Amino acid sequence: MKCFVTGGSGFIGGHLIRELINQGHRVRALLRGGSDLRGLHGLDSQHYETVRGDLLDKESLRSGMAGCDWCFHVAASYHLWLPDYHPMFETNVDGTQNVMDAAIAAGCSRIVYTSTVGCIGITHQTGVTEPPADESRDPYPENLSNPYKSSKWLAELKVRDAIQAGAPIVIVCPTAPVGPADVKPTPTGKVIVDFLNGKMPAYLETGLNWVHVCDVAKGHILAAEKGRLGERYILGNKEGNWMMKDTFTVLSDICGLRAPRFKIPYKVALAAAHIDELISCFTRKEPKAPLAGVRMAAYRMFFDPSKAIQELGLPQTSPREALEDAVRWFCENGYVSDRDKINI
Repeated sequence: MKCFVTGGSGFIGGHLIRELINQGHRVRALLRGGSDLRGLHGLDSQHYETVRGDLLDKESLRSGMAGCDWCFHVAASYHLWLPDYHPMFETNVDGTQNVMDAAIAAGCSRIVYTSTVGCIGITHQTGVTEPPADESRDPYPENLSNPYKSSKWLAELKVRDAIQAGAPIVIVCPTAPVGPADVKPTPTGKVIVDFLNGKMPAYLETGLNWVHVCDVAKGHILAAEKGRLGERYILGNKEGNWMMKDTFTVLSDICGLRAPRFKIPYKVALAAAHIDELISCFTRKEPKAPLAGVRMAAYRMFFDPSKAIQELGLPQTSPREALEDAVRWFCENGYVSDRDKINI
């Protein structure tokens, strides 16, 4: 198939491009001028075709999508704090509408939209007295606690409108991907990097569903091949629902470093985040602990990927292996200040 991919320079998008090429598909990637292409290291113009433009450039989308069979809309603006959130809403909401319009006009037989588990409803009892959340739950108002989640929910509503109009769309919702080539790194990858560099003396307890980024990439392709139109699928790991304390215990076992021993009380973290963001209003610099991140930590973000496993055949690489691959890559690519301390 000839595939159009947005967000190809990102963590998931880069792995998706690699996997599409590995499976024999032809790839056309939408990339902005000046994009950080480290995640595509080793690939060149012989492997994929570049389309210069962005989500707000309708002409680049229209011309780039021409002749494509599948469209993967992975790109998004993901920030927990910005001095101005308007560009993020413009990219995530208006940009998504532009991609859907172009893909439909191009006659793509499958459009895979990358949403987020932030658009799935969870409560404070999820993972406690309630089971992990599945695709049937839409977000509760309290889940849309930050502009990123709000923008992605508005974008998903645009996608649902297109589905209702008959567009051949499948929605995927990755959980917390981890693995190699997290070049920026992502917020979850930064947690691992800080731990490896001894910058994690204490932690804020929360729960995440860890999934190998390569499984997420393959899940996108499986969604195009096997996904039921109009459905959404959680791309996660059945055994990946871990509390942060357990995550650090496994990381400690993997690399031989001591796990952080002190848990920060939630109310203390919340108060500190309020102060930090107040300061950022004046400095215009990103806070070290964004309020949005602290609020998210109040929930166990536990999810059930059974639907994707059963219907798509989503691979289930162990979360430990995913963390091992991430640690090894960070160590081998200059993210760790004292590599000799890491026993991997």
